[in-house]
Amino acid sequence: MAEEEAKKVETSSTETHKEEKENALVPLALLPSSHHSKALVAVENPSEADEEKNEGSIDRDTVLARVATEKRLSLVKAWEESEKSKAENKAQKKISAIGAWENSKKASIEAELRLIEEKLEKKKAEYIEKMKNRIAEVHKSAEERRADIEAKKGEDILKAEEIAAKYRATGTAPKKLLGCF
Repeated sequence: MAEEEAKKVETSSTETHKEEKENALVPLALLPSSHHSKALVAVENPSEADEEKNEGSIDRDTVLARVATEKRLSLVKAWEESEKSKAENKAQKKISAIGAWENSKKASIEAELRLIEEKLEKKKAEYIEKMKNRIAEVHKSAEERRADIEAKKGEDILKAEEIAAKYRATGTAPKKLLGCF
């Protein structure tokens, strides 16, 4: 009975080993390019199963160790790609945030510039109006002075004509002559 149990254990362990070998995970690097994907694929490899029967448990341990190493390396590679992707996404998010910040700052500065330009335009219009008013005042003052001078000239001419008529009527000569005679 003990022999039967030993045979059962031995046959079940070899069957389990065969099932493990048939369902073994193979890294992407060992698959043809048409089978590449992010997941590990179970592949049957009949040549390895035949070799394993012949070489025994030592070869099986090395194959299992190699499969475990390849699995670990593929997990490391997947992790590395994931971390690189995270870093790129994070950097892209920060770059776009900086671009949005820059655009909002530019817009606010341009709005402020437009306000300042409007204020300056208003002040310029006010100063232009003041200067035109001053020019108009100067012109008005000049016209008043010209009118005063014309009026004075008219008065002086009338006065001179009256005095000349008086001298003619009396027959006397003026005492003051024009400064050159």
